[in-house]
Amino acid sequence: MKADRAGSGGPRRAVGAACGIVAAFAGLAVAELVAAAVRPEASPVTAVGAVVVDLTPQAVREWAIAVFGAADKTVLTIGVVAVLAAVAAGAGLLAVRSLPVGVAVAGGFGLLGAAAALSRPEAGWQDALPSLAGGLAAAGALALLVTAATRPRPDRAPPGGAWTMDRRGFGRLVVGVLAVSSAAGIAGRRLGARGSAGATASRASLVLPPPTVPAPPVPAGANLRVPGLSPFITPAKDFYRVDTALVVPRVDADTWRLRIHGEGVPRPLTLGLRELLARSLVEHDITLCCVSNEVGGPYAGNARWLGVRLADLLREAGVRPPSGGGPADQLVARSVDGMTLGTPVETVMDGRAALLAVGMNGEPLPFAHGFPVRMVVPGLYGYVSACKWLTELRLTTFAAYDAYWVRRDWAQQAPVKTQSRIDTPRPYAAVRPGRVAVAGVAWAQHRGIRRVEVRVDGGPWQEARLGAADGVDTWRQWVWPWEATAGPHTLEVRATDGTGAVQTGVRAATVPDGATGWHAVEVHVRAPG
Repeated sequence: MKADRAGSGGPRRAVGAACGIVAAFAGLAVAELVAAAVRPEASPVTAVGAVVVDLTPQAVREWAIAVFGAADKTVLTIGVVAVLAAVAAGAGLLAVRSLPVGVAVAGGFGLLGAAAALSRPEAGWQDALPSLAGGLAAAGALALLVTAATRPRPDRAPPGGAWTMDRRGFGRLVVGVLAVSSAAGIAGRRLGARGSAGATASRASLVLPPPTVPAPPVPAGANLRVPGLSPFITPAKDFYRVDTALVVPRVDADTWRLRIHGEGVPRPLTLGLRELLARSLVEHDITLCCVSNEVGGPYAGNARWLGVRLADLLREAGVRPPSGGGPADQLVARSVDGMTLGTPVETVMDGRAALLAVGMNGEPLPFAHGFPVRMVVPGLYGYVSACKWLTELRLTTFAAYDAYWVRRDWAQQAPVKTQSRIDTPRPYAAVRPGRVAVAGVAWAQHRGIRRVEVRVDGGPWQEARLGAADGVDTWRQWVWPWEATAGPHTLEVRATDGTGAVQTGVRAATVPDGATGWHAVEVHVRAPG
């Protein structure tokens, strides 16, 4: 049996850092196991990540969405774990100098995780348990590992103050801790999968009733079928997702309930999914877009939604819009994860196809897009209208309550701005000279698109050919044949909405109520030959 000897503290520090990281792994594994029994959102990594999202400055959040897109939550989770690993290594370093201090730091992070979990809108006292259990496990593992690492070999006294360690015995202990931790982590995953099995089964068994009012077929010519152009109907798997949920809620449709109550609601309603599906269902093609979408960005999609008219439910509860004497001007939607979105009552009840959607493109909503029920309101940005995993609708006023994003400097009310985008050719593409199809999509929900124009290198605007319109609530495809000549060129696009208003070319950022400006694409046309 060999001993590790060193007169310096280098090996001792390395072993201390390793002890801290292994202990943190043990703590996380135990926390995930307990979170599986409580709820996934109570996991310390998820809870701390959610707090980080809340505290992140808006400019940084928008940068992350722009750079990482749908992977922003994965990047955030990796970042939280990386910071935890660094702190754990530091706790291990402290522990080899002063075991009580290092153990206190390890346990303290369990308390921080518990505080983060309890700060979430839908948290109960039990949400603190995963972090507390994880903190205790990490502190205990750290104490065990550091004690073993710093105990001199019984058959050899430390010569001249040098450090000696039973490497083989310590290695066996590390392997043992990792094995037990891995077993706990695997058990947590299996328990979590079992916990979501009911939700998965409820979605798999759900048969959506046929719509009472089906949507007409997509008009012939709405889909121009130009290579590189976004399809007219966006498949669910390709539909953008922007939200704050680090863990996608998996709601059991059999136990789901929706409560409608609040100011000016004389007949509050509580509905289950079966009761909702028993009502008249309508289909409607609606384009959704995110307020975080930069000019030319990807966060827009068009789908066929199936649901119940929200205005009908509100009238059933006795709600009157402000124009009809109702006292509430804001409808606050709450998700199962505590997210709140505020929608103008007047807009919801003005006759547009504002839906409590249960289906998307002929199938039950995917979990990532709000199963079992979400809101869809044409003409408004998603952050004030498209609440996913819906569980509550409360009537109040804009003066009395600020929803989640409004508290973070976004506008209270946010009608969609006219936007147009070049899908093909792609930015910095190398294209052949001659006729090139410049194509894309334009949208101005609930106003419609009347015209799209394209220009090259700041020249005169040229009118593009529009795909057939599928109502005023969807985007329209467009294409313009360009006789491309050799050299670098800049293509720009602008749209005119159904009221005759031309899309502004003034550039504005997404905050507080959506980006503006013309989308421009630079391309290079190769020389002939």
